[in-house]
Amino acid sequence: MQLASGSYKLEERTLIQTHCDLPLFIEKPYALNDFTLSKRDTSSMVTIHAYIDGEFLNSYWADGIIISTPTGSTGYSLSCGGPIIFPKSENFVITPVAPHNLNVRPIVLSDESVIKLEIEGRGENFLATLDSRFESITSDHIITIKKADFKIKLIDLEHISFNTTIHNKLMWGLDSRNQSI
Repeated sequence: MQLASGSYKLEERTLIQTHCDLPLFIEKPYALNDFTLSKRDTSSMVTIHAYIDGEFLNSYWADGIIISTPTGSTGYSLSCGGPIIFPKSENFVITPVAPHNLNVRPIVLSDESVIKLEIEGRGENFLATLDSRFESITSDHIITIKKADFKIKLIDLEHISFNTTIHNKLMWGLDSRNQSI
C-alpha cells in the first residue's frame, strides 16, 4: 500500500568490495552486509593478519573474522559481540569470531579505510563469504576489502525507522523480569 501510494523514501547504503590477487568472487565482488574469513569445518583456529591502509593492525587467533558495513552490523557481527552501527555512520566494523585472546575486541573504523587480510592455519583450505555466497580459499589468497564506488538504494517505508526496528527487535525498553509467561 505504501509503495503504491509513494509513501516511502529511498535510502542509500554502502557496499563493500573485495579484491584478490587470485580468483575470488570474480563476477560479483560486492556485499551489502559483510565479508567473512574463517576456518573450514571443525579444523583448529586460524590466524588472520589484518592491515588498515597498509599498516599492520593485528593478528587474530580466532575461528574467523567479519568485516561488516553498517547494514551488516546487525547480523553476524552483532551475534559475535560487534556493535550496532546506524546506516549513515560511514563506518566498517571488524569483528573477530570466537577470538582466542581476551584482549581482542571489535573495532569500528572509517569506511574510507582499506583492509587487507591474510590467513594461515593448520588446514590448507579456508572459507571466505560475501553475504550469502561462499568460496574456498588457501593461504595464498591476499584479500583487500574497501568501500565500493557506488551505493545501493533501499526503500525506507514511513514510520519504520532504523531506530524503531532495532528497538522492537531487541525489545529495548521492556523489562522481561516483570512479564508473566
